[in-house]
Amino acid sequence: MLPVIWLTLKLAGVTTAILLLAATPLAWWLARSRGFAGELVGALVALPIVLPPTVLGFYLLIALSPSSPLMAPLQAFGIRTLAFTFTGLVIGSLIYSLPFAVQPLRNAFRAVGEEHLDAAATLGASGLATFTRVALPLAAPGYVVAAILTFAHTIGEFGVVLMIGGAIPGVTNVLSVEIFRDVEALAWGRAHALAALLLVFGFAVVLALLMLERRLPGLDQGER
Repeated sequence: MLPVIWLTLKLAGVTTAILLLAATPLAWWLARSRGFAGELVGALVALPIVLPPTVLGFYLLIALSPSSPLMAPLQAFGIRTLAFTFTGLVIGSLIYSLPFAVQPLRNAFRAVGEEHLDAAATLGASGLATFTRVALPLAAPGYVVAAILTFAHTIGEFGVVLMIGGAIPGVTNVLSVEIFRDVEALAWGRAHALAALLLVFGFAVVLALLMLERRLPGLDQGER
């Protein structure tokens, strides 16, 4: 059980770290965008929320397969496919959990008052300095929400990881898939134990978010 838990935590940790970095410029642009392009990109980012995980997993399986044009450049390095690998799981998790990182950050950036940005610009701060010294500190509560939601959402993935990773022990066999395998094998006791673990974890995440909403200034604005 411990290797499965460790692999799941590793996947969630890697996904969360990458998304917090990658989602920042995208969320900032979406928060500042007022045109149709922003709405279009925002819809694409939010698509995994409403898209069945098996659909996303199916297309990712095709994209990461040896016959995919996307894999052609990597074959020169001896990499034929990323399907059924930990790297493939990370790619799938990045796409599937993207909205859970972008949306809290976008809302947090939108909550940053224009007066703060204008004041920094009036004092001669560059665009980068205004972002790093004004917008980022004020949007910090949004990063807390994004980190918690992304980590928790990745922990609970099933459809995507099963489609592109299968259940290779030590490589792609995460908690949600292990529960499915236990049920198939009629190992009800082990399935109960793992399911209860995820149930307690999910409750702790929701409780933590509610408590943080009260204690961190601006967190409630950042979630809207």
